[in-house]
Amino acid sequence: MAEITEPLIPPNQTPQAEAHEPPPDFDPETMRKTKPGLKRLILTLSVLFSFILGVPLIYKSVEIYRAPLPFLEIDSLSAQIDSNPFLFPCRFQAIFLGFDSKSSITSLESSILHQMAELTRQTPQCGTCSPNHSVSVLLDSDSHRLVGAVDFDGDDEAVDEALQAVFGVGSGSGAGGEVYTVVVVNRGGEEVRAVVGKYRNAWILGRVSEAEAVAKAAEVFVKVFVNGGKEEGLIHGEFMPVGADGTLVLSFNLLNADPRDWIYDWDFQTVDEILLAPMVEAMKPVANISVESQVLYHVPKSSLSYWDDNWDSYIFSTKDLPFFVNSNEWHLDTSIAAGGRSKMLHFVVYVPSAKECPLLLQLPDGQISKTNSFISPMWGGVIVLNTQTCRKDSESKHPSRHTILHEDLQKVFEVFMGQFRQLFSFKSDNLYVGASGTYNLLPSERGFTLWELDVLSRMHTCFNLHSCATTLGSLSRLVQSLPRMIIKDEIGKQVKYSLEAAKLAQTNASLGVYDASAVSSRQARSLAEDAFFHPSIMSVSYYSFEHCFAVYSPFFLPVSMHVILAALREWRRYKKENKKYLVWKAKMKDAL
Repeated sequence: MAEITEPLIPPNQTPQAEAHEPPPDFDPETMRKTKPGLKRLILTLSVLFSFILGVPLIYKSVEIYRAPLPFLEIDSLSAQIDSNPFLFPCRFQAIFLGFDSKSSITSLESSILHQMAELTRQTPQCGTCSPNHSVSVLLDSDSHRLVGAVDFDGDDEAVDEALQAVFGVGSGSGAGGEVYTVVVVNRGGEEVRAVVGKYRNAWILGRVSEAEAVAKAAEVFVKVFVNGGKEEGLIHGEFMPVGADGTLVLSFNLLNADPRDWIYDWDFQTVDEILLAPMVEAMKPVANISVESQVLYHVPKSSLSYWDDNWDSYIFSTKDLPFFVNSNEWHLDTSIAAGGRSKMLHFVVYVPSAKECPLLLQLPDGQISKTNSFISPMWGGVIVLNTQTCRKDSESKHPSRHTILHEDLQKVFEVFMGQFRQLFSFKSDNLYVGASGTYNLLPSERGFTLWELDVLSRMHTCFNLHSCATTLGSLSRLVQSLPRMIIKDEIGKQVKYSLEAAKLAQTNASLGVYDASAVSSRQARSLAEDAFFHPSIMSVSYYSFEHCFAVYSPFFLPVSMHVILAALREWRRYKKENKKYLVWKAKMKDAL
């Protein structure tokens, strides 16, 4: 067996192990002879950094996209419209013929301006003409070459066309507003007669003094051409029968109460082409109008009628009007626009059954309505049609079929046109009774005269811009109050285009371009409504950042706290052990 021998160590040489033995003053509590490892610290910090790096990812996952909106421009538009009434420039021209006047043109212009100021409200209403009127006066010597060829003894239509041929050419808007003309012809011994044409001209014939001529001209300018023949001088916006998107649907309905008695039909296409198409074309600046029609059967009315021997007819009074329309049986909302933001006006021709034929409307004064019709504001109008063969057909045992004659249908639609005018706050008759006399208003085949369309354009522009500013202001406050509301780029573009259209409407209005300002204001309001009622806004529930933190914190906060505490604890341990190592290293250095 081999023996293991250890090498001999000289007496003066200590073994290697003894050379590395800690010095006698080594304290394990405060010293260590090896450098502390970094593995635990690195692992702990890696977990902590992974949580820290996950915070931006979580924030990105719950981030809300918000397209920038021009809040300052919206506030500026609202402040501008609210502070200053929206007024239009208008120009007026008075022509005096047959006056032996010694007054100068300047004094006559001042007199007319003074009279107009007396008739105008102290606070100008939005949508009317500016109080800084532009009035020009022409006397015999200056005006004879203009209206000398006009035969005022002819019929009113011919006189109106002749005046339009003289003053209508080259008097379009765009140079300070439309020009409204009043011609006063002084004729001795004649009764005073005043006529307002269907364009922008009026004429007064008869024996009038200079003061009366000035008063009548001023009244025509203010009460008729500016205010549209309405005493209040303002179409209230909430009663403007036009949809928020600038569209209007006219629904014409022929209702047969009981087809077992008789059945009536109509040639609506012919009426649409002849009577309605010109009106729709004329109203384009104010509203985009579409027309539809239908014939319904078995549609009785809700109210009751009674037999009156004096009138030899069935009677229903004005007290029964709220119950006349049978909403349960009259299915009138057939258009796809009925459920949107478009406005619908219903015009109904009601053919009564044999049990209540003829059916007449009795007015509060006891008289029978001449048109046998009534209107419902913001809804439409109803005409009760009693045919000439009403009683004869009621004795028949079999139902008969009829087509409403063109002459009768034309009368019906003339009544409808009057109702349509009333829904826009205009008169249905052709007379205006003022302080200085009665004025005959010539009707237009388009339903509205040119000066009435000017009034509609001005009023509609004012209402649209107010509605646009109100809607955009509401949207601005809503978006700023909900920081986490989603604002898509489409909404930002709609708001931008709405502001541009509103500014264009203001520019056109300042230049006196009534039609263009009405079109631009309609676009501004429609775009503002589209932005406010965008589906992305309406279909999402919005919550604050605090709510988001409260939802996610139960999932991440407990684990995060443990990771943070572990990292801090490991960092303190590493610092403590490293300090021990540095102390031992210093001792060893001193020992050497």
